[in-house]
Amino acid sequence: MSEISHFDAGGDRRLAYRLREGRGPTIVFLPGYASDMEGGKAVALDAWAEAQGRAMLRFDYGGCGASSGDFEAQSLADWRNDVLLMIDAFTEGPVVLVGSSMGGWLMLLAALSWPERVAGLVGVAPAPDFTNWGFTQDQKMTILREGRLEQPNPYREQPTVTTRAFWESGEALRLLHAEIEISCPVRILHGQADADVPWAWSLELMKKLRSADVQATFVKDGDHRLSRPGDISLLIATVNGLLEGL
Repeated sequence: MSEISHFDAGGDRRLAYRLREGRGPTIVFLPGYASDMEGGKAVALDAWAEAQGRAMLRFDYGGCGASSGDFEAQSLADWRNDVLLMIDAFTEGPVVLVGSSMGGWLMLLAALSWPERVAGLVGVAPAPDFTNWGFTQDQKMTILREGRLEQPNPYREQPTVTTRAFWESGEALRLLHAEIEISCPVRILHGQADADVPWAWSLELMKKLRSADVQATFVKDGDHRLSRPGDISLLIATVNGLLEGL
């Protein structure tokens, strides 16, 4: 496993990361909301990259995992900026972004910001615009009125917190209302038993992407995380196929 390091991102932001040298394009893994770079998919993909001699970067957004910062002070725009900063600091040439859930939204935003650097995208249950469709009207009103919303988290003991700052940032960065001007190859994996991000949103994303090279694979009994051994094998095969086609 590559060693954990920290990057001074300015102010009080020190971003934790693991960088693996190798042949490019560099794989960059983007975790989901309140997740980190030590999840099963990220670790398995890193081990595969090591075996293949491929370059890979994974890191924690500000306020997440081993990075510094207050989680509740972060916004989607802050994390988008973390992605661009880390790509700029630690990679050269083309990159392939692998985004899980909210990381799938961030990979799209990064590709729009740097089309000349992003050679391909792989989304696992990508969740663009979830600040719009992922909350009821009552929940949105709670966020606006009280400044935060707590919800039970099925994956850990601590509740999931959504702040007004994050929600408003997400609403300002919505993508699905118009064509998404991304032309690179895109691969999407989504479980049809996903209770968090309905798989139909991946079909909507396919429609909105400008690229003609978009393929989606649906796993009938797959949940949101797609972290079972077979799911991870599918992810690795998808990333490998995309890289070989570049």
